[in-house]
Amino acid sequence: MASSINFNQSAMVALDTLRDINMNLQKTQNIISTGKDIATARDNAAVWAIATVMETDVSSFNAIQDSLNLGAATVGVARSASEQITNLLQEMKTLIVSAQEDNVDRNKIQTDVLALKNQIDSIVDAAQFNGLNMIKAGGSVEVLSSLDRDSGGNVTDASITVSRVSLETSAQTYGGGGAVTGATFADTGAAVADGDEATLTIAANTTISAGDSFRFTIGAQNYDYVARDGDGMNEVVQNLSAIVSAGIASQGINADVALTTTNDVVNNAVVLGVTNNTGAGLTIQGDSQTGGTAGGGLGDLDGIDVSTNTGASDALDDIEGLLQTAINASAAFGSVQNRIDIQNDFIEALTGSLEAGVSALTDANLEEASARLQSLQVQQQLNIQALTIANQSPQTILALFR
Repeated sequence: MASSINFNQSAMVALDTLRDINMNLQKTQNIISTGKDIATARDNAAVWAIATVMETDVSSFNAIQDSLNLGAATVGVARSASEQITNLLQEMKTLIVSAQEDNVDRNKIQTDVLALKNQIDSIVDAAQFNGLNMIKAGGSVEVLSSLDRDSGGNVTDASITVSRVSLETSAQTYGGGGAVTGATFADTGAAVADGDEATLTIAANTTISAGDSFRFTIGAQNYDYVARDGDGMNEVVQNLSAIVSAGIASQGINADVALTTTNDVVNNAVVLGVTNNTGAGLTIQGDSQTGGTAGGGLGDLDGIDVSTNTGASDALDDIEGLLQTAINASAAFGSVQNRIDIQNDFIEALTGSLEAGVSALTDANLEEASARLQSLQVQQQLNIQALTIANQSPQTILALFR
């Protein structure tokens, strides 16, 4: 090939090669500096987009773990408090059993019972975490537990519902502010005939307010339920039904009174029926009033008095139900806390998997990059030398003119 002083092809080839080497060298140096093959959307838009979404999910799941840890701590306080209250009720039961004996000082036993009740009140008031008390009456609490992403990219949040359980000892008071609108009693009276059913019907869309009170009187015994905040039609009927059922069993007439709970599909109403099967007339009265106080889940403690023989006998009946309430609360909180812990472990494992996936998509093989860097540095040096040699070629032509 003839030499030319106007165009040095060898130098141009060496220069183009050196430019490519420098470009690859810069890219390799960036990979080593960032540790990533794909650090920006420019490197690979599709993979970068996937990795970025996964990284945002990792950040979200880290926040969810904080929520789960907070929820676990809150429920843990409630569980510990309810377990302690259970222990105190067991001590109280021992005292009440002792009061069944005639040859004891019931007044001193009553003093000890009141001391235990006051200690239960102290525990209930103190059992809060960051101001949230799960053993006082109130609505349920939602603990953020996950973010669920579908194939279309839509994200929904998921929560674990934790229901409060009232272990307060405040007494329930029946209302006196007038009949509850939407609640009607039918076929009640001083002598409901054998086979007849007295009913409580709560009409569709009836708004139940805290303190709304509902009562069935069977014989001479009142069975009351006072609505709590958040109760609706179904809760009123279900809870009143349970109270009546437990009450008539303790009276020994459970075989003679039948309860039915139905949904009036046509009228969208809820109905609780009490049927007289005694073979004779039975007093079944119904009543509803606004303005009551729901009281606490351990409200019957307020009326326990073992200073008399009758009071001691009644207290023995009451303490079993109170003890079961506390045991159920402890079990419920324990189950929820265990579920939160399991979810927390899952989120931790999921976060680790997502981080590993992001790393697999974007992280560089630094051993390979280091070897490539050394190779490119050698190529750079050789091409600089080749460019130097190519640039000396015109000097050969100049020598011909000397």
